[in-house]
Amino acid sequence: MILEWIKTITILPINVLLTVPMFVIYSTDCTSQPNYFFFMILGGILLAAGLLLATWTMWLFAHRGEGMAAPWNSSRKFTIEGPYAHVRNPMIASVLMMQIAEALLFNSWIIFGLFGLFLLGNMIYFPLFEEKSLERRFGDDYRIYKHNVPRWIPRLTPWRRRYKR
Repeated sequence: MILEWIKTITILPINVLLTVPMFVIYSTDCTSQPNYFFFMILGGILLAAGLLLATWTMWLFAHRGEGMAAPWNSSRKFTIEGPYAHVRNPMIASVLMMQIAEALLFNSWIIFGLFGLFLLGNMIYFPLFEEKSLERRFGDDYRIYKHNVPRWIPRLTPWRRRYKR
């Protein structure tokens, strides 16, 4: 199981959050530009929040969903707790927060542009592929969830499914 997690983390978030930004940083002059203290603080807060959210969602996938955050080993159980009760894609939200943090910390418009491309790609991918797959796997449970929990902007209060008795 540990090797599967290493594979999942290496292929997906490591490439988006480390490999590509490192290439951008070392192939451009963004590291020599001064940065504002406010942006450094905001970037640090977003990075910490993104790491915390990513860790929480991966833990939920492994322990409640009995799977991983990867298309080749997705969760076997439908999980609606923690951040999933507020927003349908908290893992992607965590990556987006960390991308914005990187753009702020490195004072890089190019990294911010990568954030935009990643966001656009996910805005296309999720409704066309991911959500259709989840509807096939989890049926009405997912359709009801999708109707009540927003895709990107979190609800203020957690959604709880009310079962008919």
